[in-house]
Amino acid sequence: MEYIWAPWRMEFIQSADKKAEFCFLCQKPQEHNDKSNYILYRGSSNYVLLNAYPYNPGHLLVAPYRHVGRVEALTDTEAAEHFNLVRKSVVLLTRMVKCTGFNIGMNLGKIAGAGVDDHIHTHIVPRWQGDTNFMPALGNTKVLPEALSATYDKLVEGVPEAFSNG
Repeated sequence: MEYIWAPWRMEFIQSADKKAEFCFLCQKPQEHNDKSNYILYRGSSNYVLLNAYPYNPGHLLVAPYRHVGRVEALTDTEAAEHFNLVRKSVVLLTRMVKCTGFNIGMNLGKIAGAGVDDHIHTHIVPRWQGDTNFMPALGNTKVLPEALSATYDKLVEGVPEAFSNG
């Protein structure tokens, strides 16, 4: 039998008990330590960060700074910037990691699968031909070929061009 070690998953598993204690989507931007928190870009109402527990390398989240659990509760300004950052994230990922497709979406409410159901956020998951295999289906395991810090360093290089006002 072959073993695949993913020790970073234990932090995620153990964090389930801490979810009620704090909101990481509120906490991370307040720490002003963008590199260690994998924050790639800060807008006026929303920000972009790498998902610490990604489905694929480059899995990004766009979240408002304001703690809001319903998409309809966003202001028009917050909503417009939110979608604009999703759009620019697609540009960034296409340029920097050469993905050929995306899964983009929100899980609104616990019943819809939201891990954080009281602070909305949009997932942007880059996809490549052949990026899935038997591991998730048979082994309940996802193999990620790149460390988060390496992905962050690669993506942050492209942020100025992708997130310019153009």
